[in-house]
Amino acid sequence: MGHLTRRDLNATRERLRDQVAHALRAALISGELRPGAVYSAPTLAEDFGISATPVREAMLDLAREGLVEPVRNKGFRVTAVDERDLDQYTEIRALIEIPMVVRITRTAAREDLEALRPVAVEIVRAAREHDLIGYLEADRRFHLTLLGLAGNERLVETVGDLRKRSRLYGLTALDERGDLIPSAEEHLELLDLMLAGDAKGAEKCMTRHLGHVRSLWAKGGRQGRA
Repeated sequence: MGHLTRRDLNATRERLRDQVAHALRAALISGELRPGAVYSAPTLAEDFGISATPVREAMLDLAREGLVEPVRNKGFRVTAVDERDLDQYTEIRALIEIPMVVRITRTAAREDLEALRPVAVEIVRAAREHDLIGYLEADRRFHLTLLGLAGNERLVETVGDLRKRSRLYGLTALDERGDLIPSAEEHLELLDLMLAGDAKGAEKCMTRHLGHVRSLWAKGGRQGRA
């Protein structure tokens, strides 16, 4: 008891399992669920005021995403991401995403790029409105949709997996300092450069953006551990 802020779940709107998984992701982002700590489905279910079954199913979904790992006869441990992990994930993303942004700038149809503008605006709005879940979901949708314009589904899957594994603990601290807004605005800058056909500028912007994200996430991790 007492691990999570009580959240109202409404099974008539969407499947309870999905709602629980969404709430657990929010708890991971806010730092309510701590890296390295083990949580049992029955205990979390008490916090939600529901049965343990949908919580256990939701935790299994998160385990497949690499966010938690099962601990025999105890529950699920929140997986920790250390500085070395973040460095390696960021390096792999840079090797994939930066050259792909250059290629997509040169080959994508203008209308396909322009279709991403509402998502880029949504990222900025979420950052300004302190909607952390909305921020991360829109950010993920922007980058994976953009990469999808290259037509390589396996590449999109790979980057999607890397993004899940390099999620940020303690994102609330970054939000409170206003550090998310400059990173959010870089999506609009990148899109404008790509629409202008400026492959070199887009390459520089994407390089800066990944470096910016890495430094933000490192600060967030340190804040979360303080």
